[in-house]
Amino acid sequence: MAHPISRRGFVRSLCATLPVFSFDQLIAAAPLGIQFVNVAREAGLRAKTVFGGINKNKFLLETTGCGCAFFDYDNDGWLDIFLVNGTRFDTVWPAGHAPVSRLYKNNRDGTFTDVTIRAGVARTGWGQGVCAGDYDNDGFDDLYVTYWGDCALWHNNGNGKFTDVAQKAGVTTDPGGGQHRWNTGCAFVDYDKDGHLDLFVANYIDFDPKTAPLPESGPCLYKGIMVPCGPPGLKGGRNILFHNSGDGTFTDVSEKSGMWKTPGTYGLGVLVSDLDNDTWPDIYVANDSTSSTLYRNNHDGTFTDIAIEAGIAYSADGKPQAGMGVSAADYDCDGFFDVAKTNFAGDTSSLYRNLGKFVFEEETFQAGLGKNTRFLGWGISFMDFDNDGWPDIFVNNGHVYAEVSDTSIESGYRERKVLYRNLGNGHFADVSAEGGPGITETVPGRGCAIGDFNNDGTIDVLVNCINDVPQLLRCDSKLKNNWIKIRTVGVKSNRSGIGARIYCVTGDHRQMDEVRSGSSYISQSDLRVHFGLGTATKADIEVHWPSGAVDKRQDVTVNQVLTIKESAT
Repeated sequence: MAHPISRRGFVRSLCATLPVFSFDQLIAAAPLGIQFVNVAREAGLRAKTVFGGINKNKFLLETTGCGCAFFDYDNDGWLDIFLVNGTRFDTVWPAGHAPVSRLYKNNRDGTFTDVTIRAGVARTGWGQGVCAGDYDNDGFDDLYVTYWGDCALWHNNGNGKFTDVAQKAGVTTDPGGGQHRWNTGCAFVDYDKDGHLDLFVANYIDFDPKTAPLPESGPCLYKGIMVPCGPPGLKGGRNILFHNSGDGTFTDVSEKSGMWKTPGTYGLGVLVSDLDNDTWPDIYVANDSTSSTLYRNNHDGTFTDIAIEAGIAYSADGKPQAGMGVSAADYDCDGFFDVAKTNFAGDTSSLYRNLGKFVFEEETFQAGLGKNTRFLGWGISFMDFDNDGWPDIFVNNGHVYAEVSDTSIESGYRERKVLYRNLGNGHFADVSAEGGPGITETVPGRGCAIGDFNNDGTIDVLVNCINDVPQLLRCDSKLKNNWIKIRTVGVKSNRSGIGARIYCVTGDHRQMDEVRSGSSYISQSDLRVHFGLGTATKADIEVHWPSGAVDKRQDVTVNQVLTIKESAT
């Protein structure tokens, strides 16, 4: 029996017979085979995220919006949803009607039930980001939610309910309420590999509405329109690192660890990844209006910002950018994690190719991401939406200033998504127009997370919008490509397996990924690691744990969720 040929293989053979066409042109023109459809309403996600004014704002705080999370809080194998919510200045909410962050339980039939009140997570405030991880190794993933002001550490009690233990654990970030910290992206990370998850929290500016400049004070203008002031000219925040003591409490080691010795500030998106293949997690922060930050892990509890030397701080022409979200993947399958970052309108998203040894090369235009300059990007994720074994890119957009709603500036306030298909040769093609109504519909997008909420083997997208209902973009595929997901259970390593590196080999194709907390724009994606396999029917899997243990599975059957528990060492 003849083996089925993949779309990529078919195009290569066709290209050989039609030399007038390039491989890139042919594969980019091939039918996409997938559609993203917004099913949020049918799924039961109908509550609006409230954040600042609808048409006009006084402060920058009212513009940044909220993150979201795909995570399995009840360990039933189905992804649940957490949507961070905000509030408004000068608004008195009627009793029981204040906006709150919401938790939705997956009903396993494509719908969700709002369990916010039952779970005890109904908090009102200027919510920002969210990250997940089992910080106390009790077998249930917990949530950390950042705010302007005191943050929340929602301990998962294992019975469907959560308790905010931030103050008890020592991770409120704003003791006494006098520092006005504006906490944004976060990530759980075992930076010292002791088996207990530590916590990194990015900070934007130290914000006090009593002293913050108003739009007319500058005046602060964007293309002739009066808008909120900042962040340039405002006091930048300082990032925070908490060390997990292993007894349910954390110690602030920000200064001792070297986090405050960096030129970068105005932090937003956070990425934790072992970027130099030394088995120790590094931390990258997308900063607004200044150089980005790359904290190299020095293996001794300290970090050094090497972003400028590594070539990952600025644009290709050496200019600071307004970074928002960030994601990592080995998009060219060369054994090093590459980095993608979203930026402000009038700029492109950035793609940094990792050459090894902390050397990055900006490949934005060479790879095909330099065509789009009219969008303002927030959430971003590498994701293999067609399961062909090559990570694609999803970008979530929306203008920062509500004041441009009635103008023709850039693409307006509500913007569509951008979808890039990985061509497997270092190049990407913009296939947004073919990606379905979930891609082309315009929304004021902010945070986004990826995960397979219906367990059908394709990657879906959760989008948190500003002053609007969320989106749940279901990926409907006509393709027959195979896949596998890896769920990690640490023993000597942290229970969530965060920081574990996973290799997936099919024939001569070798992929890798990591279990990560945080990333995108202040959001949390599925902790299960997903690999597209193309037409392969078996895969070899290796898990390299933070403890140093290695677990291998050979000839694994495809199209399943495989749970791998760390072996005793």
